[in-house]
Amino acid sequence: MANIEFKQGIVRLTFEAGMTQDGKVIRKSKSYRNVNEASTADQLLDVTTILAGFSSRPLLAAEKIETGNIQN
Repeated sequence: MANIEFKQGIVRLTFEAGMTQDGKVIRKSKSYRNVNEASTADQLLDVTTILAGFSSRPLLAAEKIETGNIQN
């Protein structure tokens, strides 16, 4: 049976950075590495809320990205 071994966790925050001439939203993102594998959704929400507070731009999305190695 195969297993996935946790390699890295990243939180990516996406902010609104204005509008194009066509009226489309310009998005800018900032990534934070070294997210603990055991971080809960509530903990990540607290952290992303604090980090988003340091920006003058509106927060559009926050996501956790995990990478891992597939082993047999």
